[in-house]
Amino acid sequence: MNDSKPPILRGCSVLPAMEPARHVAASTGYGKSNDNPKRTATTSNRFGELNSFVDCSMTDLSRAEALTWLVLWRDTKQGTVRTSMLDVARRIGTTRRAVVDAVGKLEKRGFLIVVYRGGMKRGANVNRVHPIPKPPD
Repeated sequence: MNDSKPPILRGCSVLPAMEPARHVAASTGYGKSNDNPKRTATTSNRFGELNSFVDCSMTDLSRAEALTWLVLWRDTKQGTVRTSMLDVARRIGTTRRAVVDAVGKLEKRGFLIVVYRGGMKRGANVNRVHPIPKPPD
């Protein structure tokens, strides 16, 4: 008959082999069915930046400054970030005023460089986020 081993538990059969992850991802919509996309130069060193910030820079910052930097860094796309201070405050659980103060201190220390100064009827600031402070020009 069948030369295979008997099931471990009576009344049970052996489960079929699982599908490879790429097929599962394609069928569930949680990713692409092809191989991993190539990383671009802008995203290839994200963990290196985070590690630099945590290991070298974070100890000198207040809680609000560190969390503000982290949210802005997370939202960075193509080298710049455009997140409102009210949104940052909501996400880190503090007031808008605390975020405004934190952003000002981060700018003075060189963690943020202002590309565009926003304001009333001008939209949000556009900044570049740096894990290690850039010296003033």
